[in-house]
Amino acid sequence: MSGDARVVAVLGPTNTGKTTYAIERMLGHRTGVMGLPLRLLAREVYDRIVALRGPSVVALVTGEERIVPPRTQYWVCTVEAMPEGMGCDFLAVDEIQLCADPERGHVFTDRLLRARGLHETLFLGSDTMRGPIAALVPQAQFMRRERMSQLVYSGQKKISRMRPRSAIVGFSVDNVYAIAELIRRQKGGAAVVMGALSPRTRNAQVDMYQNGEVDFLVATDAIGMGLNLDIDHVAFSALTKFDGRRMRALAPNELAQIAGRAGRGQKDGTFGVTGDAPPLDDGVAQAIMDHRFTPLQKLQWRNHALQFGTIDALIRSLETPSNHEVLAKAREADDLQALKSLSQSAEITARCTDARSVKLLWDVCRVPDFRGISHQEHSALLDVIFRYLHERGSIPNDWMARQIKRIDRADGDIDAISKRLVFIRTWTYVAQRKGWVDDESHWRDETRHVEDRLSDALHAKLTQRFVDRRTSVLLRRLGQKEAMVAEVNDAGEVTVEGEFVGKLDGFRFSQDKGAGAAEAKTIKTAALQALAPHFHLRADRFYNAPDTELDFTEQGGLMWGSSAVGKLVAGPEALKPQVEVFVDDVAGPEVAQKVQRRLQHFIDRKVAALFEPLIAMQKDEALTGLAKGFAFQMVEAMGVLPRATVADDVKALDQDARGLLRKHGIRFGQFTIFMPLLLKPAPTRLRLVLWSLAQGLSEFPESPPPGLVTVPAMTGGPRGTDTMSGYRNAGERAIRIDMLERLADMLRAEDSRGGFEAKADMLSITGMTLEQFATLMEGLGYRAEKGEREKVKPVDAVVATDATPDATDQPVMDAAEAETAAAATDTPAPADVPEGTEAIADAGQAPIIEEAAETPEVAAEIPTNPETEIDPGTAPEEAVAGPETEVFYSFTWGRNPGGNRRQNQGGNRRPNQGGKGGPKGKPKGKGPRRDGGNKPQNFSARPPKKEKAIDPDNPFVAALMGLKDDK
Repeated sequence: MSGDARVVAVLGPTNTGKTTYAIERMLGHRTGVMGLPLRLLAREVYDRIVALRGPSVVALVTGEERIVPPRTQYWVCTVEAMPEGMGCDFLAVDEIQLCADPERGHVFTDRLLRARGLHETLFLGSDTMRGPIAALVPQAQFMRRERMSQLVYSGQKKISRMRPRSAIVGFSVDNVYAIAELIRRQKGGAAVVMGALSPRTRNAQVDMYQNGEVDFLVATDAIGMGLNLDIDHVAFSALTKFDGRRMRALAPNELAQIAGRAGRGQKDGTFGVTGDAPPLDDGVAQAIMDHRFTPLQKLQWRNHALQFGTIDALIRSLETPSNHEVLAKAREADDLQALKSLSQSAEITARCTDARSVKLLWDVCRVPDFRGISHQEHSALLDVIFRYLHERGSIPNDWMARQIKRIDRADGDIDAISKRLVFIRTWTYVAQRKGWVDDESHWRDETRHVEDRLSDALHAKLTQRFVDRRTSVLLRRLGQKEAMVAEVNDAGEVTVEGEFVGKLDGFRFSQDKGAGAAEAKTIKTAALQALAPHFHLRADRFYNAPDTELDFTEQGGLMWGSSAVGKLVAGPEALKPQVEVFVDDVAGPEVAQKVQRRLQHFIDRKVAALFEPLIAMQKDEALTGLAKGFAFQMVEAMGVLPRATVADDVKALDQDARGLLRKHGIRFGQFTIFMPLLLKPAPTRLRLVLWSLAQGLSEFPESPPPGLVTVPAMTGGPRGTDTMSGYRNAGERAIRIDMLERLADMLRAEDSRGGFEAKADMLSITGMTLEQFATLMEGLGYRAEKGEREKVKPVDAVVATDATPDATDQPVMDAAEAETAAAATDTPAPADVPEGTEAIADAGQAPIIEEAAETPEVAAEIPTNPETEIDPGTAPEEAVAGPETEVFYSFTWGRNPGGNRRQNQGGNRRPNQGGKGGPKGKPKGKGPRRDGGNKPQNFSARPPKKEKAIDPDNPFVAALMGLKDDK
């Protein structure tokens, strides 16, 4: 070293510009070397110098990274990787107070004692190093630099109340992750910085924070080592840490090193505690603010003059104590532990018989234990590496490739990727050692690419887990007090500042269901603020929309397309419902009023169109007196009135009044007074909604499917549901009102006292089977008596007839049959029926027409042929089990609607034909005799029933007419 070389110790607290000063001094020389405590900080300084001088003259050398251009002038290194004996003009070591660090202090002490620049040497650090430097480097000059801003203690504060641009410090990975997760939920997210991160991951996380994507930083004490970040406040989540051996309290100077990251340049900063950390002692807090700390008395030291003759000699030289009072023997480091462990192997000892082998073993032992699995695992790996290097001179390519391939996977969670990232650092370090691999350039590139891929994957996972970009962006924009831009697509999805926040359904905003409780308030506030102009634009479009875009639901909802925009509520009259709109308060009263007016216009027009006959009748001034009163009742009932409820009013109407009402489409049916036009599906659907509103129902009955004559009985809903639906309950089924009246017209022509059977037309208009029709008739008040009889086969009827009558010889239907046929095709209005038979429900009996003369019932006799009888034990081709029978029902009017069914189950015998008496003295018939079925059976009834007319369309009409002529 030349005589004019100067050694300067630049000491002072954080934020004094020491590192910047050192960079400026180095660039003032032709060559220089700067040693930094962390790989992350080395990368930061390297980038700064490259920006000033370009990449062609700047080298970066760390344990896992080596960038050395051919014309290198300036070397940026970690302290462990600083080249020795280079003879550079300038040399600097940053954070020199780490000489007292139990783990790495001996390396910094060695640089303090032996590393020098040819012209200038700088040691940068804390004031606590003034005494040791003065004692160990007598020629050193001291330069004091004052902090450029103030640092103030602000006490304890909850994380939820932490202001933006704050850094929360934890001292374990689990603690850092837990804090970051909490901030994500409450503040939108945080960047994560730890010493174990690769420079690429760390820089990506720091960029998020520096660019304002997140306002919070969660870090370990790694940020205390010179990382220059825009931090306003530093909060400690704990005041103790695990130093690799034990849990210990942080010293005031260590706290100050971390707290000093708050306030950069001329901007003041604050520090405090949060979470479970207790408040700082007043004396400690004041010492940090005044930058007054206890001077260091001892520095960690390890002998640099190593003996490589044998392994034991190397170990003894490493354990040699210092003879200086300031230098304390360093505790056993990882490399020394590995050396001692490998020295126990007989094979290793046998290989290390010369200084070259011992030095190679020591170089292998200095591979850092990045994995941190266990001391034994690490020693086993070093053993394999040493054997390859000693035997082959290099590590085999295939073995190296297998180790890297196992790590080169970007799947898994944060912990899995983090482990792979620290594992690849081992092979990155190995690839950086000169001569350890065959193709150094290939393996350095390969390991760097794997590390970059894992770094990017880890950054993505950290961001995905600890950053809610949506909440972060919205919080930042809300804080800027500027108008935010919202977009709504065709599906109603709302994005604010490019972030999805929820859906706009009509005029109500529903925020994203995936949002947590902590972020829900932020999302809603930002979304509604940004949506304010959209509400007005949407209201204008809604007001001008045609009625075809609007509709009502069966529960009274009002829809605009697929969006619910309001609901119907009861008005002063049944046909005058009111509207309640679904509009968010933030949309304003103007939007709500516009939506309300449009919906009221829509429902008013809908009522006017679907109930036009009712409204026209209501306005008809020609209706006076009883007719007007009856019309009022029809309007109140919305066009459907059970006749039983207005029987007296109907009787009081004269023919003129009825004529006036019929002109408005009113039909006076036997069971119901109704307007046929209002039984269509659309008016029925609206009538049910309006009736439900008037009744104050909480759940509205649904209208029946259109086009069905009968549906299951409506027994579960409120009373009157069937009537409002356009049906009448009858037993297990409900029949449509208009079809019921057609059926009533047919039944009026039948003998309801003597009994009658169902006609094909009756079954046809109801669409029922005979069994179902019997149940329906019982529901209408008839009694259905089931019976069985021998079925007349068409072939038997032909054989029994001697001659087939001419086709022109057809029976003539009597008056009753003609009336029934007419009713099936063109049902006359019940008002045309004589007054006494118009409302049978009033008298409690079925309509009765004048009975025809008694005509005995004809039964065809089936001849018996003894020759065809089957002997016992024989099996003819067609065994005759008995005559084929058919089921029929006989219906008579009963005074108890829905009364006893099948009172004559299993029998077909008429009254007075034997058997026990049935209800009300009616005898109970028996079934046909089972004595061979070969004897004719004659049946009769009292009162006698008139002979039924033969259907002229029956294909066996000739045979039936022949039987009739034989009587």
